[in-house]
Amino acid sequence: MLRQPTLDLLHELRLAGMAQAFEEQLAMPDIGELAFDDRLSPLLEREKTEREQRRYRRLKGIAKLHLDATIEDLNFKTNRGLDRSLILRLASGQWIKDGQTVLVTGATGSGKSYLACALGHQACRNGISTRYYRVSRLLDQLTLARADGSYPKLVQRLAKTWLLVLDDWGLASLSGQGRLDLLEVLDDRYARRGTILASQLPVEHWHDVVGDPTFGDAILDRVLNNAHRITLKGGSMRRFYDSTKEVHTPHDQT
Repeated sequence: MLRQPTLDLLHELRLAGMAQAFEEQLAMPDIGELAFDDRLSPLLEREKTEREQRRYRRLKGIAKLHLDATIEDLNFKTNRGLDRSLILRLASGQWIKDGQTVLVTGATGSGKSYLACALGHQACRNGISTRYYRVSRLLDQLTLARADGSYPKLVQRLAKTWLLVLDDWGLASLSGQGRLDLLEVLDDRYARRGTILASQLPVEHWHDVVGDPTFGDAILDRVLNNAHRITLKGGSMRRFYDSTKEVHTPHDQT
């Protein structure tokens, strides 16, 4: 068996998973007694797993999620308005492909950001491109992009991203340009891509945040249609989530 040439060829073809599995097979006693199919199948499975893991790491790096949150760490035990069946349906990611929205509201510390990031993390696991922004920082980036000429490129990148997580919606009223920019971003996504909005304000007060009746109707029409609404109740969840992820800082859960 030409072992080294085979390994070199696998690496040349960028089949790192297969190469690693092949080396492991070579170290097994009596490996030559296995049929060809019995040896090939584990090699292919390893390569598939390796590629999925690489893609997940890449997508998670691009997403820049605020919290290292996961669906598995969500607390469904307390009465806080978190429906396990709904969350498990959302975890499949089909709603993203259907161009729907998820609206998460609740008081400070109720776990809105954690839930939003958990759904974003699950999307990365599912191979779905994701990006996280605080609304104020996204609007700042759009303003800077407009000034340096990169605005069309940024808007196009946002439009192509399958899941956009917008956190801290409603902490400040929108400016005139902010309304225009946000409307353009949301209009590109309407019925095409998935969007998560997390806010301290109840949905019925969102119109006031926009600050203009016409823009308010236009923006909210694009986020309220086909929306899954989650209203978190109860006290602060900071201590619970901080205990599951020690890297969190006290201001992580908003």
